[in-house]
Amino acid sequence: MEAFSSVLPISVIVLVASVFLVSMPVGTVLTFLVGAALLIVGMGFFTMGADMAMMPMGEGIGIQLTKTSNLVITLLVSFIMGLIITVAEPDLQVLSRQVPSIDKWILVITVAFGVGIFLVVAVLRIFIKIKLSTLLFVFYIITFALVFFAPSKFVPVAFDSGGVTTGPITVPFILSLGIGVASLRTDRNSQNDSFGLVALCSIGPILAVLLLGIFFNPQGMEAEAHAVPMVATSRDVVEIFAFEFPHYAGDVFKAMGAILVFFIIFQLVYRRYKRHRLGRIAVGFLYTFIGLVVFLTGVNVGFIPVGQFLGSELAKSSFSWILVPLGMLFGYFIVKAEPAVHVLNKQVEEISSGAISQHVMERSLSVGMASALGLSMLRILLGIPILWILIPGYIIALALTFFVPPIFTGIAFDSGGVCSGPMTSTFLLPLAMGTAQGAGMSFMENAFGIVALVAMAPLIVIQLVGLMYRNKLNISDIAATVELEALASEKDAGVIIEYAYRGAS
Repeated sequence: MEAFSSVLPISVIVLVASVFLVSMPVGTVLTFLVGAALLIVGMGFFTMGADMAMMPMGEGIGIQLTKTSNLVITLLVSFIMGLIITVAEPDLQVLSRQVPSIDKWILVITVAFGVGIFLVVAVLRIFIKIKLSTLLFVFYIITFALVFFAPSKFVPVAFDSGGVTTGPITVPFILSLGIGVASLRTDRNSQNDSFGLVALCSIGPILAVLLLGIFFNPQGMEAEAHAVPMVATSRDVVEIFAFEFPHYAGDVFKAMGAILVFFIIFQLVYRRYKRHRLGRIAVGFLYTFIGLVVFLTGVNVGFIPVGQFLGSELAKSSFSWILVPLGMLFGYFIVKAEPAVHVLNKQVEEISSGAISQHVMERSLSVGMASALGLSMLRILLGIPILWILIPGYIIALALTFFVPPIFTGIAFDSGGVCSGPMTSTFLLPLAMGTAQGAGMSFMENAFGIVALVAMAPLIVIQLVGLMYRNKLNISDIAATVELEALASEKDAGVIIEYAYRGAS
């Protein structure tokens, strides 16, 4: 039901657009609907699988690593796990197929090394107790310094790589790993430090791909449009999906096989899980595998071509401006269809003991996504350079870290990576590519970068929520002080009062 309610609004918007805005072939619409149905089923299985397998694994490995007296082994295991789960990330697989002039596996391995190195940095930060805002400041300054040495066409792809890396496989593991490592600390800042791993792991791929661009410097980089599948009958639709299923099953099997091998070795060495728990994790692995295969087939076959077709046709029309409000509408609803967002919202509500509810997180992320998508469509139509938006945006986001409670900084920067998941790379990126094609703009410089803006918006929005949350606490404290003073004066008058005040920490 969660998956159905998430995907339904997007499907309705596309169908309405196909009737009133763009004349879309019936076969293409039918393919899209089948893709939406597969997406719902896949997301449902994946969510169950993540709860049963990926999250317990991450938390268990995090706790076990902190019990290891040898810090070198702890950091080495963190690096290897970061490398493996990134290769398995479906978002990265989708993006790597859409970037021209670079071999798919060169890009994937480069990004995986970036995540592995920065996962080591993130775990080390929890041990050493370094402020997250300090590290973010340092690494983003280095990142924007490298931007001026990389080829201009490589910059949007680099920032997009940072967004898509933290998706449905990576996020449950990294979030749980952070909670597991931080749970063994007894100081009051341990909960704050449990967030921020996703934020740091999003920087690693950006730096790695920028360095790849500086040294690789490919020529003639330009992406190609996705062909809209031509189907005449319902049998054609079934054949298209049936043909692609084995391909994505093979990709997911290879990626998840590496995680499974790592987990088996971990279990043989540490004997962390009992037989009953192992059975549950095995079933969770199966659910995750089924969910990812169905999900990837649905979005790649049904969503990517439709997104690009819709963007291209609207951009060529006389009312191309409608892409801005339409993009905002997509952004508001599509964030609810991201599998990793549900994982993050649940973790935030639990770790904050309900102080930051899932409803508040969902609404804030929806507003952030809507703003990012509207701005992205405007940027493509007007040809605005990506750095004109990214540099001021990150300056604002980093400046806010000095004014909001630390836990909100971690949640905000984690949210940036989480929002840019499979739905972004498989529907919004093709929509942007189609818009760039229809507007006569460069794919590489204009279409790519939409994931980066999607990843940036929550950094600002969630921290603004944190600012309001802090101000609310301050007002409550002032009111409580006034009330206590009033009660004290009554007590001086001879009134016996028993007063208990529950404060918020």
